[in-house]
Amino acid sequence: MAQLREIGTTGIKIPRIGFGSTGLGSIPEIYGYEVDEDRAIDTIRAILSVPNAFLDTSRCYAMGRSEERIGKVIRELGGWPDGRVLSTKLDRNMETGAFDASQARRSFEESLEALGVNRVDILHIHDIEYSNDLSEVTASGGAIDELFRIKEEGLATAVGIAAGRIDVMMPILKDRDFDVVLTHNRHTLVNDNAEPLIKLARSRGVSVINAAPFSGGALARGSALHRFYVYRPANDEILEPIRAVEEICARHDIPAGAVALQYSLQDEDIASTVCGVTWPQHVQQAMEWAEWPIPAAVWEELAELNRSSADPEA
Repeated sequence: MAQLREIGTTGIKIPRIGFGSTGLGSIPEIYGYEVDEDRAIDTIRAILSVPNAFLDTSRCYAMGRSEERIGKVIRELGGWPDGRVLSTKLDRNMETGAFDASQARRSFEESLEALGVNRVDILHIHDIEYSNDLSEVTASGGAIDELFRIKEEGLATAVGIAAGRIDVMMPILKDRDFDVVLTHNRHTLVNDNAEPLIKLARSRGVSVINAAPFSGGALARGSALHRFYVYRPANDEILEPIRAVEEICARHDIPAGAVALQYSLQDEDIASTVCGVTWPQHVQQAMEWAEWPIPAAVWEELAELNRSSADPEA
């Protein structure tokens, strides 16, 4: 999995597998388990030990704890290690929902301080659908303009939009010259909601990062253990599509996580697939799953399942 893909025309090259840090700050309400600091630190060390590692984070993950824990490892290493790619995101005020230009700049400065760096490789405007007033984000002089200003200042090499709702993202993607777009939970074995977004991005020469190929963890940990779907507690009805995938994989003695990951990796429209990890061994496991032999019969059976095109968070 050493193959690298360029983000737009920025010169930034990322590997086919990236690692997400949402859970590294410990958010039991959306993952169902705690992640203590020692375990998180060991996981971050494992990620950054990978040549060409791509680490994706955000100011809002675990109210800043994810970035703080990453920052501890960066300082331990004496700075961001050469050859790795760091991505973070501009976030709204998590208490008020405000997301104007000043909030965007404040979010970025807080990220730099927490991470202990003076710039980042990739910077996204994040989760804009949750802002109090979308016009604060999109208007002239708003948060998106501030994102591009940060790029002009040389503090980020590539800029993008990372969010969930494609109906909010697509009109903005049509109007702005982003380098990259990040979609999550919407290009998986059970959901293809992001397909129109991916097509639009590629038609504009915008790179696509696909995050959360395991639907928030269920396809990696197993629905019997992980009764969550897209970061929310899930009942049997919601988990039924996951179980249909698991049944096919079980018949062929193939890990569902390997199939879920390779579904994204084999898509030529996807520059990189970001896997959330919360244990050091998850890093190696992702690499192994990427190379796991999967019989053609598995893909044939999976193709017969109906993937939802609805918003999985609706």
